[in-house]
Amino acid sequence: MALSPLTILVVIATIFLPSIAVAKDIVVGDDHGWTVGFDYSAWAADKTFFVGDVLVFKYPVGEHNVFKVNGTAFQSCTVPPPSEALTTGSDRIVLAIPGRKWYICGFGGHCSAGQKLVITVQPQTLPPTLPPAPAPSPSKDGPGFGGWVSKILTIFH
Repeated sequence: MALSPLTILVVIATIFLPSIAVAKDIVVGDDHGWTVGFDYSAWAADKTFFVGDVLVFKYPVGEHNVFKVNGTAFQSCTVPPPSEALTTGSDRIVLAIPGRKWYICGFGGHCSAGQKLVITVQPQTLPPTLPPAPAPSPSKDGPGFGGWVSKILTIFH
């Protein structure tokens, strides 16, 4: 049984479109960006983060940085080696795996002053899928011809 082009398009869209449509860029701190003196816990409290979303850390280059850390380093504000720092001022982190994620600023005293973020990334939820396309009804003229062969033969008979 051959699939119609429309059925193939629906199947492809059902598979690929959700990951494209659902993912979004999230600027950490919104208009405040990544800075000292902002409550990132309160900022994150009303947000839901999904696999595929992108965190964007915006800050003046040379004044801050971003480190991805574990829960222990987050609590103690332990800064990893400088080679692990993100330093572009517009750092983008794709949330690829569900679970807890921790980020801190490694500049002296910034983390202990509250420049740190913890979030929980949720698995990507897919919209309900469409029911399968109905199978073509059997035809007395054979599969796939829908009766047009017998009609043409009748005309030319």
